[in-house]
Amino acid sequence: MSTPDRIGDLLRTLAPQVLGVLLRRYGGFEECEEAVQDALLAAATQWPEQGVPDSPRSWLVTVASRRVVDQVRSETARRRREIEAAVRDASDAGIVAAPGEDAPADRDDTLTLLFLCCHPTLTPASQVALTLRAVGGLTTAEVAQAFLVPEATMAPRISRAKQKIKAAGATFTPPADQERLDAVLQVLYLIFNEGYAASSGPDLRRGELTGEAIRLTRMVHRSLPGDGEVAGLLALMLLTDARRAARTDTDGRLVPLAEQDRARWDRAMIDEGVALVSEAMASSPLGPYQLQAAIAALHVQAPRVEDTDWEQIRVLYRILSRIAPNPMVTLNHAVAVAMTRGPKAGLDLLADLDDDPRMARHHRLYAVRAHLLEMADDHDAARENYERAARLTTSLPEQRYLRDQASRLTTADRR
Repeated sequence: MSTPDRIGDLLRTLAPQVLGVLLRRYGGFEECEEAVQDALLAAATQWPEQGVPDSPRSWLVTVASRRVVDQVRSETARRRREIEAAVRDASDAGIVAAPGEDAPADRDDTLTLLFLCCHPTLTPASQVALTLRAVGGLTTAEVAQAFLVPEATMAPRISRAKQKIKAAGATFTPPADQERLDAVLQVLYLIFNEGYAASSGPDLRRGELTGEAIRLTRMVHRSLPGDGEVAGLLALMLLTDARRAARTDTDGRLVPLAEQDRARWDRAMIDEGVALVSEAMASSPLGPYQLQAAIAALHVQAPRVEDTDWEQIRVLYRILSRIAPNPMVTLNHAVAVAMTRGPKAGLDLLADLDDDPRMARHHRLYAVRAHLLEMADDHDAARENYERAARLTTSLPEQRYLRDQASRLTTADRR
């Protein structure tokens, strides 16, 4: 990996930590976020030439803190000119922490930032969107893709969320209860999914996001070791990410699960994930993350694709569709039904999504339909759906794969 790439990875890792420090010290979500962006830009410009400092996190905190203080001073001066009142400095206004208030320099505030973004004054959708933006580092477009809404809808939602936290006077302290846990887990799940299957760009996977999602979920699991859904989510991430090395070939082409070299899967991650979900399901109320982890475990424990227990997977998806229905669950359920009851049964299940506005322009609906139509030997319709799916996705590896599938059917039909 080149030096700029290493620095970029480091900055992505440190950004939420630095934002957490500034929020704890100064408050003011938007002001702190702008200061962090300025510090990241300065680092990206200076570090490649001057070298990475011994303590890059402290360097970023120092630079960003100066930006915040400068903003406070500038705002104070502006107000003084406008209202001709006495100038109150930042400490008198309660903006800057008093000496001795700050936590140890090596404290990681990322988890506290995560819970702040899931403040109860926000709607669940805004909680998730803000956390993806502030903690996960996703662009507004990527957050919009995760929610299946246009970017023009998502940008104001994130801005309003920041303003609502400010208006609520939220403090940067960990919550005393777990009322925000469901939203936090959903955030971590979406961050992981965006990292594992990037919604846009040239790469199939964004390792910095999957790694951060797993790291944060481990932090939550350490805090709540008896929560079955936290354990289930961590297990799901591990069991899914265990396949990462086999998901692309030497040319970077996407390799579907059925064709992956299972010898390349990470057995240590699989063993940890299976142990986590087995313990959670034996000792906790059943939840959607545990069910998804159990399904993932069935896939990775099969020594060959033909050994996959599709009947048990179908049953688990049926339960999941009852307790946590959503379009993506229906898509996966349709595949399991097709594998056990035939492609027509799976296609019938997909028909339920045709009128769902969230799926009207989502490529996965057409990709799954194409796969099931191919199973049913309707190559013309399958090819049409592969091509439509390729036009809808903004992920270049997925575009390439879907177009290859359509071309393969064209070639086969000519023989």
